[in-house]
Amino acid sequence: MGAALRVGGMVPLTTLDFPDHLACVLFCQGCGWRCRYCHNPQLIPSCGAEERSWQDVLGFLEQRVGLLEAVVFSGGEPTLQLALPDAIAQVRSMGFKVGLHSAGIKPRLFRQVLPLVDWVGFDVKALPEHSTLITGVEGSGKANWKSLEHLLESEVAHECRTTVHWQLFDADRLWDMAQRLRALGVERFAVQCVRTSRMLDETLTDSHPPYDQQKLWDRMGTLFPTFVLRG
Repeated sequence: MGAALRVGGMVPLTTLDFPDHLACVLFCQGCGWRCRYCHNPQLIPSCGAEERSWQDVLGFLEQRVGLLEAVVFSGGEPTLQLALPDAIAQVRSMGFKVGLHSAGIKPRLFRQVLPLVDWVGFDVKALPEHSTLITGVEGSGKANWKSLEHLLESEVAHECRTTVHWQLFDADRLWDMAQRLRALGVERFAVQCVRTSRMLDETLTDSHPPYDQQKLWDRMGTLFPTFVLRG
C-alpha cells in the first residue's frame, strides 16, 4: 500500500453532488491550476491545514454503510493523487458507488481512473483558447479538452459543467463553447453561476449577468437534451 489519499475536507451528506444518490463528498487536497474564481483556495496546496486522515475517513464511511449510497471524490483535483485508485477500491469494497469531480488536469491519469467510477462531474473551464484567462496556467485548455474527449469515449455517465463569472465570460463566448460541446456529443450541461463571497483572485468583483441572460438560458435549453442552471 502506498501513500494514503490526502483529504482536505468532507461533506457528510449531500443530494446534489451525485445525481439521485445520497452521497458523501471527499475534498481531495491539491490542485495544479489557479482558477481565479476558486471558492476553495485552501485546497490548492498539496498539503492542507485541515486534512482528515484516510483512516478517519474510512471509519466514518464504515458507520454509513447502508445509509449512504455513494462517495464523491472532489477537490482540489483528485486525479493528481496517485493514491486515488486504491482509495476508490476501498470505498467500492464497502458497497458504495463512486463519483468523481474533475477538470482532467492530467489527461492520462484521468483516463486511467475513469473505469473505476460510476459517474463524473466534469468541469469545462472555457474553450481551449480562452482557458488560461481562468486557470492561470498555459496549456490548461488543451489538457481540459483532451480529458473531455477521454470522458466521452469512455461512456461513463457524466455531466459537463462550467462555472461562469461574467468578467471572464460573455454571452457569445459561453454560447460558442456550448455549441462546441454539443457537437462533441455532450448531452447534459450545467452552468454554475460563481459564488463571489470568496474567490482566489480578490481583484474580481461581483459577477453582473448580461442583459440577455434569460434568452441565453432558453437557447441552452433547446441545444442540450438536459440543461441545468445553478445559481
